Parts: sequence; structure tokens; C-alpha cells
Amino acid sequence: MRTILGLDTGGTFTDAAIINAEDSSVIRTSKSLTTRQDLSIGVGNAMRLALGIEAPSDMLNYISENYISGTHQKLTIEDIELVCLSTTLATNSIVENAGSHVALVLIGFAEDVLELGKLGKAIGQNPVIFIDGGHKSDGTVRSPLDTKSLLQAIKSTAPQVSAFAVASYFATRNPEHEIIARDYIRGHTQMPVSCSHDLSASLGGPKRALTAFFNAKLISLLEKLINATQQQMHHIGLNCKLMVVKGDGSLVSADFARERPVETILSGPAASVSGAAFLANQRTAIICDIGGTTTDISILKNGMVDLSEDGAKIGGWSTMIEAVKIWTSGIGGDSELHIGYDSPPSFIKLGPRRALPLSLLGAQFPACIAIMERQLLAPIALATDARFIIPLMSEKTPSWLARSEAKMAGRLIKNGISAIADIADTQIALGALDRLISKGLAQLSCFTPTDAVHILGSFDIYNKKAAILGAQLFARQKDNKGQVIAKSAEALSQICLDKLSFVSSLKISDAAIAEEGGAENTASNTPAIKAALSERTQQSHLLQHDIRLLSPIIALGASAKTHYPNIAERLNTSLVIPEYAEVAGAIGAAIGSIHQHSSITITQPQEGVFRVHLTTGIEDFEMLDEAIERAKQAATIVSEQKATKAGATKTKTTLFKNVQRADLGAGKSLFIEAVITAKTAGSATSNPNV
Repeated sequence: MRTILGLDTGGTFTDAAIINAEDSSVIRTSKSLTTRQDLSIGVGNAMRLALGIEAPSDMLNYISENYISGTHQKLTIEDIELVCLSTTLATNSIVENAGSHVALVLIGFAEDVLELGKLGKAIGQNPVIFIDGGHKSDGTVRSPLDTKSLLQAIKSTAPQVSAFAVASYFATRNPEHEIIARDYIRGHTQMPVSCSHDLSASLGGPKRALTAFFNAKLISLLEKLINATQQQMHHIGLNCKLMVVKGDGSLVSADFARERPVETILSGPAASVSGAAFLANQRTAIICDIGGTTTDISILKNGMVDLSEDGAKIGGWSTMIEAVKIWTSGIGGDSELHIGYDSPPSFIKLGPRRALPLSLLGAQFPACIAIMERQLLAPIALATDARFIIPLMSEKTPSWLARSEAKMAGRLIKNGISAIADIADTQIALGALDRLISKGLAQLSCFTPTDAVHILGSFDIYNKKAAILGAQLFARQKDNKGQVIAKSAEALSQICLDKLSFVSSLKISDAAIAEEGGAENTASNTPAIKAALSERTQQSHLLQHDIRLLSPIIALGASAKTHYPNIAERLNTSLVIPEYAEVAGAIGAAIGSIHQHSSITITQPQEGVFRVHLTTGIEDFEMLDEAIERAKQAATIVSEQKATKAGATKTKTTLFKNVQRADLGAGKSLFIEAVITAKTAGSATSNPNV
């Protein structure tokens, strides 16, 4: 029997699903906790459980044995032809504003470019290097590249960062300066370099720069996951290829994904969408996938989900990465519950930061229970009560940290898991902790919706006592009127779950309105819609609002059965939770295939000259037909090379031509631009039917 093993690594769980390559039936599934400090543990456990190999007998790892037609299908290692990996780690990293410290090199841009497209806000405290150079829109040199200043900046910045991103003015029309800068950086630092022209052929400098910046930030994260997966495959004895799901749902080889990790933005959601379309008997619906960190919403129309025309948007940031059209928000089962004194009328906030639930911390680190019991005896509630910090660093403190961060990192490495109240007693220390969390070097643990469902009885796999203590400590916090947040742990838990349902309902409404051409966040900014989705106790006594979603909801994720009945009720719609909904991403990963494309632009800088903008530079032709043929040849070569590099064994390429002309009347027209696109499809296995 030929089978495919799909994996989906999320912020909370790593899921596995084995499907029959002959008929795509699901043979066996499993779930294991994602282990942030060492990803290989969670990945290895999920694979072993799905394969029926003995895994650690841990209450935090469990298996769902699903056999088709009630028959036990025996599996062997040799049956697995392919391993396909999807992940939400890239998406989560951007939503939480986490990731490695990187430098962005901007060639030919003025410094006010940081004010465009939220580029400066996204970069934050990461260093930016401005260098003279760049090209004009016709691909000719605008200003010579200042290699002397570039070299000086590289040498002074390298000790502070783990990677570089490079974006040059009109690099998609001529990438020469990006290529030179890339070679300089690699030659003098041996660090990873992300060039904007490698990631997108579209114009729009700030957006390209942001895409390259995110790619550089994600390199080390995806490298760790791929290495962890391959390490576990080797230990288990799986000698097949490892593929990774891109944001558009297609597959690429592990090596390809290492170089372009930003393309795995929305990898997990894309796989879940594919899995939902495969599992659910629906042609039109709204797909909602709730994970630990995010909720991903997509629209299924006639059995298909559209690709985003403008590139993936994650956590408010716009990129140039092709991906399925998905609305992602930082609301999930493990979202941090916190108090927002600056946002009346509701002082309780969820997300966007993910936290380790206190119930899970209590199962892994029982000493936290005694600490919270001690905090509960104190007469005055502190904002740091029931909040813990978990180091994710090795024994060595990163050299690029600021002084306060390095000092706090050293303290964390020495102390291990700590109560924030015991390790940070000043605003400077708390700020350093926040930055370590955002850089992925530490993890927060506090009260989350997962703790709330433990207290209210719908989930009990972890430590309920830790959840109750955390709720009691949070409940006695006070709002800006001096009133306690809640009167009991149960009351706080209900507030937390109501908040999750309300915000999720708003986000679904936002997506539905945006899909039909409305402005983003329309529902979230409309009082009447918010009132209709709120609890009845919060509505007006004189005017009742009602809202109805006209499409059913397909809910996915481990906690879908817990949260989505209430959400569907608020939206007055039906709910579908398909079989295997908890591992839809792993199933979607297993059924993926390879698709790559390349686009070449032709312009006319002057009469009688047709310029082909190649990935290596520019070429001019006197005749448009000659330019088109050269563009077809180049696009085909690049597309097929990308497909082969992505792991395709058999390929088929289709060419598309789009020539834009302006109508001058009297049967005459003016050439504007032509774009030649080659699309290559292929199989990830030696058998093209798989």
C-alpha cells in the first residue's frame, strides 16, 4: 500500500495524518503538543503515533485511531512515499511580531520610504541601511551602487543580526544592484540574504522590501522546523522526500522552502483550506480554522478558494506572497487574556500574543501551583500575578541583544521557568521580557481560553487546579473604576469565552463583508453589527439588533467543537464540523501538488525598442514578436527550473500572454506593456498520479 504522511505544525499542536495514495482515504491520524523549545520532540511524537510506533507514554500526546470502514490497515515504514509538512509558525511569528533580528538594506530609496505601507512600523527596532544606487523604471541605472558605504555598513551591522534583507529601487526591472549587494553580504558575513526580486516580480518597492524583510526574519525559524522534521524522519527510518506546503497550497522541496520561508506564510491555513474542501460535503461555506495562536477565515465558493490578488495579508501587514485568500486574526485557544485599560467599554482583551496555558504549565511545571497559591495570599493584586516566563534559549545569550535584554536573558537561562513577579520588578525589566518574547527567545504563560474551558468542564486534559488559581488571581484585578474584573474563577472563564466568541463572530462578519467588496474591518467598526453579535445583556433595552450569516460555517481545529457552536448561534447560521476536522491541515498537506510560475515583463522605453526585463538583467529587441519569444523562452526556463528545484519529477508548462495597448482610435493603438507568464505543474513523487 502506497501512502503519504501529512504533518501540520502549529503553535499548540503538531498533527499527523496518513492517507492512502491510491484513493486519498484517511488511514490514521494523531496529535502531539508542539514543543517550542525543541520542535523535533513534538514532530517526532506525532509521526510515531500516526505510524503506530511506540512513542513516549505522555498524557500530553494522544492519538486518534481512525480506520476506514472499521478495518485495521497495517502500516510499515516502507509504505510512506512522501512526507508533506505545513505549518502556522511563519504566520504566528508575523502576527505576534516575533522572529530573528535582521538588517534591511534599502538601495536607492529615500528615508521617507519607511513611512509607506507601514514599513517602518513592521521593521521596528531592526537596523535599516540606506545605500545609494537603484534603477529607473526602464531598467537603466539611476545611480551607481555605493559599494564602499555598503561594505562599511555590512561590517558594522553584522554582529547585531542573524540575516539580511535587500531591496533595490526598481529591482524587478533590473536586479543587478540587489545581486551585487547579496554577494557582498554573503562574502563578508556568510549570513543568509533575502533579495526582493527573488520573491516577487511586482512593482511596489516598500511592499517588496517588507516581503524580503519578513523572509529574512523567518529563515532561522523554518530552518529549525525542517531540520527537526528531517532528523526525526531519519531516526524513524523514513527515507522518502520531505515537501513543504506554500501559502497557495502547493508543495515545494525542503531546500526550496529554506531559501524562501516567507512563501510558507499561510502554509498551515492553506493546507487546512485544502483539507476542509476535501473533507466537508459543502460547495459554498465560510471555513474557520481556530488554532492556538490565530483564527484563519476563508470563503469556499463552488468548492474552490480564491488566491489573494494583492498578496498575503497577515496581522495587518501586506506582502507580495501569493497565497489563498485568508483573513487571519490573532485570536485562538491559547490567546493571552489581559486587561486593556485604554480601550473602554471592554477592558478584557484576547491576543494577539499566544501564551502557554496555565493548565498546561501546571502539568509540565507543577511548582507554578505553589507560586500562585502564595500570590493569592497577598493582600494586594499585582499585574504580574499568574504570569510566568519560559526561556526558549540555549545556554548562550545571543550577541545581538540590547544590554537590558542580554541581562534578562542571562537571568532566564540561569533560573529556568520563573514567575514574572520574581524576575522582573521594574518597567525596564518588564520591557526587556516583552522584547525577548517578541524575538522568540522566551514564552509567556498566563490565563487563556484553554484554561477557561478547563474550569467550565468542557476540556480536562491538563491541570485544572493551575487554571483555577490563575483565574482567581486574574479575577481580583481591578478595572479603571476600581471594580474587580470578575467575582469568581467561573465568571472570569465565561467572560473569556464570551470574548473569544464575540471577536470571532466579528472577524467572520468582517471577512464576509470584505469578500463582497466592502471595506476591511467594516463589522468591527460598525456599532450596530457589534451590538447584534454581543451578548443580550449588553444590547439596548429599546432596540434589538439581529444579524444572519447566509452561508454555513465549516469549523476546523482541535477546539472547534468547544467554541464554534456559540459562534454559529451568534451569527444565526448552521455549523459543519467534518470528521478529522482537528487534523484538516495535516490532511491538506498530504494531498498537495507542485505548482510554480514565472512572469517576464516587456516594456517600450522608446520608439523601436522593446525591452525584456529578465531575472538576470535587460535585453532589447527591435520587434515585439522577437521580444515576446525571448520572454516566453526565459519564463519557461525559470518556471521549470523552479518546479524542478521545488521537487517536481514530471512537469508540464503552460504559457500565458497579456499584451496591454491603448486605443488611439481609427484602428490604431499604442503598446503599453506585455507580461508573459509560464505556469509549471508537477508531481512530488515518482508516480504522477499521487
